[in-house]
Amino acid sequence: MDKGRYVLSRNSSKALCIFVCLFVFCLNIISAECQPPSQFEPPNFKNRFRRISLSILLGIITGFIFALVFAFLVRCFIKYINKTPILKGPVVFSPKIPPKTLKSALENEPQLLGSSPNGKYYKTVLDNGLTVAVKRLEPFEDCVKNKAMKRKIQRDFEMLAGLRHRNLMSLRAYVRESGGYSLVYDYVPMGSLDDVMKRVRENQLELKWEFRLRIAVGIVKGLHYLHFICDPRRLHYNLKPCNVILSSEFEPRLGDCGLATIVPNFCRAASGYNAPECFQSRRYTEKSDVYSFGVILGVLLTGKDPLDPFFWEAGNGGSLGQWLRQLQQAGEAKEAVDKSILGGGSEETEEDEMLMAVRIAVVCLSDLPADRPSSDELVSMLTQLNSF
Repeated sequence: MDKGRYVLSRNSSKALCIFVCLFVFCLNIISAECQPPSQFEPPNFKNRFRRISLSILLGIITGFIFALVFAFLVRCFIKYINKTPILKGPVVFSPKIPPKTLKSALENEPQLLGSSPNGKYYKTVLDNGLTVAVKRLEPFEDCVKNKAMKRKIQRDFEMLAGLRHRNLMSLRAYVRESGGYSLVYDYVPMGSLDDVMKRVRENQLELKWEFRLRIAVGIVKGLHYLHFICDPRRLHYNLKPCNVILSSEFEPRLGDCGLATIVPNFCRAASGYNAPECFQSRRYTEKSDVYSFGVILGVLLTGKDPLDPFFWEAGNGGSLGQWLRQLQQAGEAKEAVDKSILGGGSEETEEDEMLMAVRIAVVCLSDLPADRPSSDELVSMLTQLNSF
């Protein structure tokens, strides 16, 4: 018997002895209560004192018993959680993905799609012909030596797999490999919003206002699901264009939902999409996600990268949000809109939608979280601009 168990056993014996003594003492009081009163004792005072003493002791014993039962139940619950096995090999949440097929596909050299500070993205084809996207996270198991922490990560991945919305990238499977994890998602050939906007800036792709607005509405609907509908409610924590995946119809899906709270040492590098409070107090709320969306909406409207040196030039405010705010306050919001969607065949109604969208972006980029709208309010604002 080890030292911890010996101490626990000794403490339990002491508690039992105390309980027995209290119980015997109460029995003595009860037996004394049942005896006829002596002719020499005062009739009211002693009886009242015994009743009060008995009530106090019974309350103490009852509380003590409840405390023991509660401690026992908590211990049983902890034992039950610790019995949850740490799964190895592929953990699959989709019937379309055979575990053995997935494992063999990952052992081959998949096609590299891109990389980020937290991992690399690959495209691979399974033996059954299904094409999937794989995100191989940077190794972090050296930071997770505790089995309880590994079980928590496992439960968090299972919770991510339960997120079901047309504007979210659903986790289809994951594989625990040496030192890290590979996350498996549906493959979307269009790529990320970041890739698309780079092609737009290089005049390789024309992205009409209709599609830009569709992307904005889809992102907000995905956030609304995370903030208000799913149980428990979740935050994205890392919303930026490279984590917005587009279908062939320009329907957005949010990737990396909540990974920042699951993966130890997750890197959320300063990218121009983080809210001010993330740097000042390191406090992240749903309004921080809204700020990130405001930057993305500004990118869709202007076509500019928030890290463009243009914003640091004199008179441009120092950031995309400040620049938009200055133009709106001066009544020149039209100057901010990307000329490729403003000129030519854009109708007057579309221009009105763009100017209203500039106002929405500016309020999302407010310095104070309380001044920003909720994702619920944003869904209403943006869907009123156009019918989807």
